[in-house]
Amino acid sequence: MTAQTDPQGPVTAVYKVSGMSCGHCEGAVSGEISRIPGVSSVKAVASSGEVTVVSAAPLDEEAVRTAVDEAGFELAGRA
Repeated sequence: MTAQTDPQGPVTAVYKVSGMSCGHCEGAVSGEISRIPGVSSVKAVASSGEVTVVSAAPLDEEAVRTAVDEAGFELAGRA
């Protein structure tokens, strides 16, 4: 399977993350997810538990789950 860049532009996905309660939490989650290859933007919002990720191609949900786990939180799935 070969990864290809979407010719229509970036892909935006919104995930639900449980356990975020402050700006530090947002920064930890954003920092870990931003390390995934192809990610260009991450916006975490603790009050809603939503994390919006912009990437060059659709991300493997397991890669996102691993990044969120590394930050100390739990990925609840796509929003």
